[in-house]
Amino acid sequence: MKVALIGGTGYVGSYIIDELIKSGHKPKLLVRNGSEHKVVQPENCETISGDIDDDDAVSSTLDGCDAVIYLIALIREFPQRGLTNEKLQFKGSEKVARIAEEKGVKKFLLMSALGASPDPNGSKYMQAKHLSEQAVQNTSLDWTIIKPSSLFGDPRGDDRPEFCMMLDKLMLSLVPYPKFFPFPAPSFFTGINPFEAGNYALSMIHVKDVATLFVKILEDKDSINQKIEVGGNREVTWNEVVTSIAKATSRRVIMTPAPFFVVASIAGIFDRFAWFPAGKDQLNDLIKGSVCDSSELFKKYSINPIPFSIENLKYISGH
Repeated sequence: MKVALIGGTGYVGSYIIDELIKSGHKPKLLVRNGSEHKVVQPENCETISGDIDDDDAVSSTLDGCDAVIYLIALIREFPQRGLTNEKLQFKGSEKVARIAEEKGVKKFLLMSALGASPDPNGSKYMQAKHLSEQAVQNTSLDWTIIKPSSLFGDPRGDDRPEFCMMLDKLMLSLVPYPKFFPFPAPSFFTGINPFEAGNYALSMIHVKDVATLFVKILEDKDSINQKIEVGGNREVTWNEVVTSIAKATSRRVIMTPAPFFVVASIAGIFDRFAWFPAGKDQLNDLIKGSVCDSSELFKKYSINPIPFSIENLKYISGH
């Protein structure tokens, strides 16, 4: 099967390419100028130069393809540079779905997110994901929407944002601190009870497992017109996430209760700057938690999920 990837040079896309090739499929990528070096296994990929604003390049990417996978999204927006989730996630997926219909490419896989919602008080990221879901569902395509929880795993390059490395930079590395001293890492709470700090949970899932699921779902006719939630093999609390990252990078931390509004306010001030590792929207999504049970999904596709563990976070030290 020839598969078009929009966003194939990104974090998840790089792993999906590996899985597609391993399963005998032929990836065809839309690649922005200057991102050619980010294509994995370039000798096994067909590439079209252009970006999501270029209708002709998008159309050429879909030529001769049996399916398309849409992966573009922004962890953080920079509106002053024209980088918004409305443009790249919602409008972009809507455009690609329309062109896919016109060219007779029937199969469409969209990467959304667990927690995608039209909630006006939610993040622009989750709002755009929800609008993308609606846009794809309102087509004649054989669509499948895949909604992962928080991902972890080696980004294989410093120019691909990754959740745990972002947290390491935000919580443990933003301020110089001797490694031999315990670091007071924030354990957020939203109410008035600090004893509830850091108890919200995430179904952390390895990026390779997500990529494997994409290819399995692509090949599965029963997945057509389905929304599929994807998470790891267990729930992990915020406190465990942070302490595991610290241990993986040979640090010690003391989880310290911190009112969420204080940290969110600081992020709201600095999230306009690219050097600051997280924005207010991201933190608001985080505090809500993100959990689901994917045990039946792993069983169906014979996947033994990679566990969230200190050993499997060692890649953080290498970047």
